Amino acid sequence: MLPKIKTAPKSSLSDYTVLLYGPSKAGKTSFCAESEDTLFLATEPGLNALEAYQINITSWEEMTNACAEIAAGGHKFKTIVVDTVDNAYKMCSDYINGKSKVDHESDLAYGKGYALINNEFQRVLNKLAFLPYGLILISHSQVKELETRTGKVSRIVPTLPDKARKLVVGLVDIILFCDLEQQKNGDGTQTTARVLRTKPNLHYDAGDRTGRLPDVMPMSYPAFVAAFNQAAPKAPQSVKTASEK
Repeated sequence: MLPKIKTAPKSSLSDYTVLLYGPSKAGKTSFCAESEDTLFLATEPGLNALEAYQINITSWEEMTNACAEIAAGGHKFKTIVVDTVDNAYKMCSDYINGKSKVDHESDLAYGKGYALINNEFQRVLNKLAFLPYGLILISHSQVKELETRTGKVSRIVPTLPDKARKLVVGLVDIILFCDLEQQKNGDGTQTTARVLRTKPNLHYDAGDRTGRLPDVMPMSYPAFVAAFNQAAPKAPQSVKTASEK
């Protein structure tokens, strides 16, 4: 059972799990719709203006059934998008509370309800993440006041509840924050561009375990793929011996 050799870093985006978050109407769903052979698990309306493959998810049972069908294979999809993961968590909460016959998780013994919900939520997300498909989780953004050693800091984070956010942040390989940036044109005028921020910052959540992405890039799926592939490690070249020269 113990490995004999080290595993190589994954070379395809389909091997990674991404959290994409930002303000409403920032273009998150449109960004994901540009990815190849994408299936949306739509837990909220938002795809009306897009041509996309989607399954409308209105309950946690529908979510788990869809995941089981995806895991069974026999389809053409290469990327799965949960839009939004916030609503998926709420459905998970409603499902656990219904099984436990309570109105709210706090009605159970101290901490038990939250533990049941988080365990179930993590179980399903882990299964999705282990499938041989790309996985993108979409969330909205909010500003939270956080206490630091030097005082309070305003920080932009996904809108998931704190415990669910920690689960998701710990699971994903890449956190993309959708933001607006003022850019100067050649004629001296300025325009506002949608960008993705990928590196940790005191004022917003972001991160890139692959180390391949630039700090800031255009909010375009082709640009995202190009940046990832451009930084791919080069294949080692063989060294010729003296007799081969």
